[in-house]
Amino acid sequence: MILFHTIDVMMPQLDFDKVKSWIATVVESRGYQVGELHYYFCSDEALLKINRERLGHDFYTDIVTFPMTDCTHYICSEFCLSLDRIAENSLTFGRPFESELLRVVIHGVLHLIGFDDLTDEQELEMRRKEEECLKIFYN
Repeated sequence: MILFHTIDVMMPQLDFDKVKSWIATVVESRGYQVGELHYYFCSDEALLKINRERLGHDFYTDIVTFPMTDCTHYICSEFCLSLDRIAENSLTFGRPFESELLRVVIHGVLHLIGFDDLTDEQELEMRRKEEECLKIFYN
């Protein structure tokens, strides 16, 4: 089950049925199953508050991921995404908003299925995986 919610923003315009199918395809391609995924779209300020309260981090970010299980077979998580940060990043990196939003949507999933971005090498691999996933979505 994949659900999309808003906290303090309007729901972004996406083909959510296509997004759900895409996420499931990516998850299953790595040998996992989709359990329960909740995406919460919010503002910078709302995500900053969540980041402070739940993680003790005092900075803006585009996404925070809260796994609900150990993700050994089923992927279950809450994702909080800042539409403000995603919009700013789309301008900074010269990408359409939808593409940047989808990149962040799948970024959280990639963390759950074994990819990280703590080192330069890991970050490069994460970007490659994001690009592969975006090609799947747009083809």
